[in-house]
Amino acid sequence: MIKAVKLMIILAAAFLLFVVVSDYISDYKEQYENELTSTESNPGEEVTIKIPKNSSAKEVAEILKRNGLIKFEKAFVTRLQQSEYRGKLQSGEFKLRKGMNTLEMMEILCKEDEDSKIVDQLVIPEGYTVDMIGEACEEEGICDKQDFINVVKSVTSSDFEYLVDVPSGANVRYALEGYLFPATYDISKNTTAEDVVNMMLDAFKDYYTDEMNAVATEKGMNSFQVLTLASMIEREAKLESERPIIASVLNNRINSDMLLQIDSTVLYPKTNGMYDSGDPAIEDLSLDSPYNTYVYSGLPVGPICNPGLSCIKAVLNPEETDYLYYHVIDEKTGRHIFTETYEEHVETMKGKEDKIGGTDTNGDGIPDIEPGQTDYEEEE
Repeated sequence: MIKAVKLMIILAAAFLLFVVVSDYISDYKEQYENELTSTESNPGEEVTIKIPKNSSAKEVAEILKRNGLIKFEKAFVTRLQQSEYRGKLQSGEFKLRKGMNTLEMMEILCKEDEDSKIVDQLVIPEGYTVDMIGEACEEEGICDKQDFINVVKSVTSSDFEYLVDVPSGANVRYALEGYLFPATYDISKNTTAEDVVNMMLDAFKDYYTDEMNAVATEKGMNSFQVLTLASMIEREAKLESERPIIASVLNNRINSDMLLQIDSTVLYPKTNGMYDSGDPAIEDLSLDSPYNTYVYSGLPVGPICNPGLSCIKAVLNPEETDYLYYHVIDEKTGRHIFTETYEEHVETMKGKEDKIGGTDTNGDGIPDIEPGQTDYEEEE
């Protein structure tokens, strides 16, 4: 009798489970079929989504599901492939409604937004500063320079993880200086200052890889220090082949407790990041700025421009040399000559209207002083 009761209970439970599973499967099929074929449209909450450029149909379906607009990614992709909208999905920002059927969504997602069309390109050369990029944005009619700077100042490490490498309380002009990757960016009528900043920061994340960051860590540096060194190389070197050598010179001078004495570290604060003047005058070299490497030892307080990938790689893979000095020997190409001692440095400048003895030895208006003296010593 007891066995019979147990059997009946088991059978009843099995039947109940069968009913529940059957209902679930039936409901699942109905909902899936609805997204695959329904043409009904119901009221619902409006949702704004952003579809990145070159997104696949599957990636678009994932965005729709994540925003609660669909339940079945496969149903959306299948219907899209069978519809007139196949291959026509657009990128940009779209307003959809949760009560829409998937065909309605496709119609909107495939409608090209005139304001989202690429109408121009913003070219940011290597070595541009925040201020120079802001001016370029204003010249291109994207936004006011001050709007761009305001956005730059508003970004924090919670928005962009690499900014945790910027020392707390660092007396820098902009925490983002160095991190705005120089490249060519597509611009539409909708592009804002915030869009430009985000594109440049995203590009930095793409180009400054985890492997590169690991190399920096092995050398005892973080991204901020790498970019500070790279920014000086960017302003100093025209020839790509010389960048690892200049990186070596900077390392050697730091290791020898010598001032770096990079002209651009004077010009950056003097010109408010515009580099719109010639070489610094002798009196400029005493400018009291944490960027000025004629006054303060070691690295400047932060990057003095936004360097390109070549200069970043030069910092991570410098040449092994004993050079401590260099100066330009070909103004047209920017080619330098490198030397190990001050005496060699002076010797290589002969014939350049040298006036050794406390005045100009390289024709740039800045005196060369022997190591150990208290005045300024110019290596380029």
